[in-house]
Amino acid sequence: MKTSHPEKVFYPGDGLTKGDVVEYYRAVADVMVPHLRGRPLTLRRFPDGIGGQGWFQKHPGEHFPDSIRVERVPRRGGGTDEYVVCEDAGTLEYLANQGTVEFHVWLSTVDAPACPDRLVLDLDPPDGTPVAELRAVARRVRDHYERAGLTAFVQATGGRGFHVLAPLDAKSDTEVVLELSRALADRVAAADPDRLTTAQRKEKRGDRIFLDANRNGYAQTFVAPYSLRARPGAAAATPLDWRELGKAEPDGWALGKEKQRLARKADPWRNLDEHAGSAEHALKALT
Repeated sequence: MKTSHPEKVFYPGDGLTKGDVVEYYRAVADVMVPHLRGRPLTLRRFPDGIGGQGWFQKHPGEHFPDSIRVERVPRRGGGTDEYVVCEDAGTLEYLANQGTVEFHVWLSTVDAPACPDRLVLDLDPPDGTPVAELRAVARRVRDHYERAGLTAFVQATGGRGFHVLAPLDAKSDTEVVLELSRALADRVAAADPDRLTTAQRKEKRGDRIFLDANRNGYAQTFVAPYSLRARPGAAAATPLDWRELGKAEPDGWALGKEKQRLARKADPWRNLDEHAGSAEHALKALT
């Protein structure tokens, strides 16, 4: 596929062009597509680069080719919505060529949209939070997952924080998974209420790290592994081994560095589904 307007500047402060972005997604497709396949996508598009107007797009454009998989997914209040599903490298490249900078995925698949196979807690720090503290909180979240019988995986978001994710067996509905995620967040926050919070309203958080369980609601998303972020620096969301966390920065893998990383390291999340746990069993373990 030929990239349209490859010379267009997409990251003004970093000197990166649309051509660089499309080539990045072409380079990481083998490891990224398995994390997208079968999942409804929300696209964050910036046709004129991150310095221009951008928007979140949940539904396919009228001009999208027939080769792009589109599925109807039930809407919470009734009816359905159409979503793009990225099944292959060609689709990923096409969407990047349409100005998609960020890819966000559901925690469930189009085949079972009401039964998540992912649980995610998002660690959202206030400005000035030392990264060492953020890493320590991620480890605490991991420990609580493990006590509940879940296997924890960690991702640098490419933004301000980390995600701690657990794969699930997709046998529990969204309400159970959301209850579990909130119970886990509450447990972690209760052990250190001066530094951690689950308060939804920003004015109630103060200078505490927000443990966000809201991404586990129906039709909610999290940033896909290896997605670039629409921020200066062109960092990518990066799955990590836990042993890497001690030196990891949330935005530590810029576009070029990510490609170098994947040239010498396998995807730490490649065997995610082999560790799928039961949300219902985990919830019982917490009560």
